[in-house]
Amino acid sequence: MRLCINIDHIATLRQARGGSVPDPIEGARICENAGADGIVCHLREDRRHINDRDVRLLRKTVTTKLDLEMAATDEIIRIALVVVPELVTLVPEKRMELTTEGGLDVVAQRPSLTEAIRKFHDKGILVSLFVDPENDQVEASREVGADMVEIHTGDYANAAIPAEVHSMLRNVEAIAALGKKLGMGVNAGHGLDYVNVRPVANISAIDEMSIGHSIISRAVMVGLNQAVKEMIAAVATSVPYR
Repeated sequence: MRLCINIDHIATLRQARGGSVPDPIEGARICENAGADGIVCHLREDRRHINDRDVRLLRKTVTTKLDLEMAATDEIIRIALVVVPELVTLVPEKRMELTTEGGLDVVAQRPSLTEAIRKFHDKGILVSLFVDPENDQVEASREVGADMVEIHTGDYANAAIPAEVHSMLRNVEAIAALGKKLGMGVNAGHGLDYVNVRPVANISAIDEMSIGHSIISRAVMVGLNQAVKEMIAAVATSVPYR
């Protein structure tokens, strides 16, 4: 199980004061040195945290894998085609949302996503689609040419009743298996923390997890290096949900 760290909220802290610290570029270096398998950042249309300068410098400095999360808009697609990250993860985006609220509706956007994916593939960029754990969305992702899907784990992470948690987890497991059956890579992310990540890490069909907010929050207390190492340890001690 690979662990990639989303560094968006290092930039969120920087933007709170409008200065230059903390620097997400330095944060990415610390994450890699602590054992992260990749760096994730989301270049939003409103540039609320990660900005164009960050993306350019991350491309020059990240030595593991750079995953650029983005909406499939003309402007951001053009930037991605110039930067050429190893992976782009296409996500839905709303101006007023605090964070990504759900998965991409691939079924409804087949033509536009097919064209965007073709452009990325022409540049040698792999493409992941961030989708809710639903059969039709995963099947449509395969149809439009995605290399992988990232399963939205937000409903699982937000579930409070044990029976609901178990049901959500089993659904994530079934959808991950479907993605594998269709020949795609399978990632997972959203809302995962040091506790609820362990059952997800036990799902063999999931190749990689993308985690950000809980790690950056923990880093405020113990430092980024320690926070990343603690999450790596949590993923390594995966357990089935009981």
